Amino acid sequence: MAAITPWLSSPQSFSNPRVSTRYSSRRCTTLPALVSAQEHHQIPCRDQVGMKRREVMLQLASSAFFLPFVVSPAFAETSIVASEAFRVYTDEANKFEISIPQDWQVGQAAEPNGFKSITAFYPEETSTYNVSVAITGLGPDFTRMESFGKVEAFAETLVSGLDRSWQKPAGVTAKLVDSRSSKGFYYIEYTLQNPGEARKHLYSAIGMATNGWYNRLYTVTGQFTDEESAEQSSKIQKAVKSFKFI
Repeated sequence: MAAITPWLSSPQSFSNPRVSTRYSSRRCTTLPALVSAQEHHQIPCRDQVGMKRREVMLQLASSAFFLPFVVSPAFAETSIVASEAFRVYTDEANKFEISIPQDWQVGQAAEPNGFKSITAFYPEETSTYNVSVAITGLGPDFTRMESFGKVEAFAETLVSGLDRSWQKPAGVTAKLVDSRSSKGFYYIEYTLQNPGEARKHLYSAIGMATNGWYNRLYTVTGQFTDEESAEQSSKIQKAVKSFKFI
């Protein structure tokens, strides 16, 4: 598994964080993930949480970027799901399960200290659709998703933080499609479109769990473009909705 140092790479590496890039070295790729940008122990103490909440959310919204990683053998267990040739990917270390298409590849990357990590799932052939699970540590004051506010406000802040359509020249246009809360997860659907490029549809399931030492934010994001078939978009949505803690 390749380690990423630092987690946020140089500006040159991610000058356009929403354009897919492929590398030729063995099997290298870059995939998107929405993760929190706050540093270790910088979440405010309890008596400061109220006035700092929006600041933390804005950091989360502004940190959509691509992480490079190389594919390594998956150490998680898998089992076959009978319907539609899906398999269950189980990550015992990070305590989650997700159903993915049987023939999809798995890539992993993490900070050396393990505070942030990403697992990505994608087809073997070059494509614009994929699913990723990004995990980042949180402070002790963030104990459930409601710590970030209601789902509607969370979604609005997240998507508005990504929108750059107001710039001159115009940047990426981000639009919120839907948001809802269910069983401890925030589900958000939105679109991103760079000028002159195909529109991307993104489905995210965002939840929180503890590893015994600190709370962690899990962001499961599936994406596909308008050019993808209905079959592929259905696979993406099924994978995201299947995510659960174990």
